[in-house]
Amino acid sequence: MSGQRSRGGSSDHQRRNRTRSRTSRAELTFSVSHLEHLLRDGHYTQRLSANAPVYLAAIIQYLTATVLELAGNEAQKIGCRRITPELLDMAIHNNALLSGFFGNTTISQVAPGRR
Repeated sequence: MSGQRSRGGSSDHQRRNRTRSRTSRAELTFSVSHLEHLLRDGHYTQRLSANAPVYLAAIIQYLTATVLELAGNEAQKIGCRRITPELLDMAIHNNALLSGFFGNTTISQVAPGRR
């Protein structure tokens, strides 16, 4: 009987997973709980699956990483050490897929609170 789990009780693995956040379980950086609150407060739908905010967080994290990588490459090309709004705009518009996705997006040239 060694190696068998007792019935009715939760295993250590299940107990550990309950204490970890959904963000850390999905190995994401963007907060799953925060996105779930935004989806629920926005009243986009009557019902929301448990996986929807996890999937959305993964998509946003992937898009952010892609845009920042391309902007970093543009910065290296021209010898800059910082990613500026101009470089973000250049990176998005030089990529065919991102250009179509962010076609109607305006990237502000002025940082908030610095007028």
